[in-house]
Amino acid sequence: MDTQKKTLMGMSLAELRQVATDLGMPAFTGGQMADWLYRRHVSGIDEMTNISKANRARLAEHYDVGLMPPTDCQRSTDGTVKYLFPTSNGREVETVYIPDGDRATLCVSSQVGCKMHCLFCQTGRQGFEGNLTAGDILNQIYALPERDTLTNIVFMGQGEPMDNLDAVLRATEILTAPYAWAWSPKRITVSSVGIRGKLRRFLDESECHVAISLHTPLAEQRAQLMPAERGYPISEVVDLLRQYDFTHQRRLSFEYIVFGGLNDSERHAHETIRLLRGLECRINLIRFHQIPDSDLSYADDQKMEWLRDYLTSHGVFTTIRASRGQDIFAACGLLSTANKKIKD
Repeated sequence: MDTQKKTLMGMSLAELRQVATDLGMPAFTGGQMADWLYRRHVSGIDEMTNISKANRARLAEHYDVGLMPPTDCQRSTDGTVKYLFPTSNGREVETVYIPDGDRATLCVSSQVGCKMHCLFCQTGRQGFEGNLTAGDILNQIYALPERDTLTNIVFMGQGEPMDNLDAVLRATEILTAPYAWAWSPKRITVSSVGIRGKLRRFLDESECHVAISLHTPLAEQRAQLMPAERGYPISEVVDLLRQYDFTHQRRLSFEYIVFGGLNDSERHAHETIRLLRGLECRINLIRFHQIPDSDLSYADDQKMEWLRDYLTSHGVFTTIRASRGQDIFAACGLLSTANKKIKD
């Protein structure tokens, strides 16, 4: 891709029409571009064959599609695939493809690194290296070899989506817009530690599912695990969520990594029930995956099953998320591009 040119990937229909008119083409040419980009998934402007040859040449002088194929991949014994994608700022992000029977989920990144510095997350240790553009986010889907098999997308890769909200909203708009991918918002879940102002905006402007990183209901303990608790207390995040309706199509879930002997007690279960009482939601229990130089440990299966059953029996539907791709460092909390490449 010519880095001197602008990219069409990530542009809305209105912006593509503006590109057309700026280059002296009819405005409807923007609609043709959207069709070729987001429905037919072309790799080059020359493939947009219902646009005149002269107009294609003019467009190609200033723009590229923006397709950036993965530069590396690793395959897990369980079928999970981790890809390394280049970004428009010259860095790289990891993206995880998770096939599961008739479902296939893609875990996409929204930032290179992350500012949140959660104690249990390898991406947080990488530090923040830059936001992805909407084009960078969509490219993880567009350039995915298994793209046509996808049934779901989760914004749970590298980065805090609400910290790059404009690009995330642009990407989800294009994924769900009739002129583009036309996906149902029910196929997309966006996670967050709970940045209140931006979370409110996301809830107002998008219909996609929401997943909140909880991990413990105890504020002091959560602040130790997740520094974001100091600025965005989970109690206030839950108060905000109570203002929205999750009884219909939009789903609200809470992510809860279970650490052995730390957040898996009856007290934690009771306080979680109290915190979420009356809120239509579910909890996903996640196994902790060990990261280097961490004193945190994982809970055994018996403890996780007890916690699941306790929470569910007290009115908070709870599941245990299957751990996938741990052998290639693709599981929850293990993504990092600090070394600029995937290590064998």
